[in-house]
Amino acid sequence: MTCLAWAPFADSEQLSMLAAVGFVVLGYTAVRLAVAFAVLPVRGLAPGIADCRRVRQQHRLVSRSWLELAADGRTRWLPVYFDPALVTLQAATARCGSGALRIGSLRLYPSGPPRDSEPPGRLADNPTRPDPDGPARAEQSARFGRRLLLDAQSAIAAPFAGLLWVYVAGGGFVAFLGATTVAAAVVTWLGAIRGSDPS
Repeated sequence: MTCLAWAPFADSEQLSMLAAVGFVVLGYTAVRLAVAFAVLPVRGLAPGIADCRRVRQQHRLVSRSWLELAADGRTRWLPVYFDPALVTLQAATARCGSGALRIGSLRLYPSGPPRDSEPPGRLADNPTRPDPDGPARAEQSARFGRRLLLDAQSAIAAPFAGLLWVYVAGGGFVAFLGATTVAAAVVTWLGAIRGSDPS
């Protein structure tokens, strides 16, 4: 959307860069959604039943939800898109299909490939007993402003991308403003499409 907004103000070089950025964003979004909705299978996720629990990863500016799946004496970690129900999720049994993941009536969407090793950073486990504040925390976590604040943290580097663009390609203040807003939008999108967790 940001690329389309800046297209009328761009010269041919800037227009080709906006088209390239838009193409990459649309292509990566299509792949991520195809994996999440089980159109493409999740590589390395075997169908079956596994014991699982949710862990929240905090690594630098990245915060994600992971499911720790234990099956056949092996533990794997699968990143999933945030759902407010994850805040109150306790240890459970998950059914893994060809990309689909169900815990009771809750359907979760994978946001990346599973790992055999623990994700980097600090991992916080969900409580083992029901948390009386859980539903309130889940509702607060699902707010749009909180999600946007988490996803837009990396946009602080966008002015540097704008300066780099002006240094390499020229164009003055309008080119700087366009490159900065496009970089901020792309970084915010990347945080969201990778499955950020605002809880």
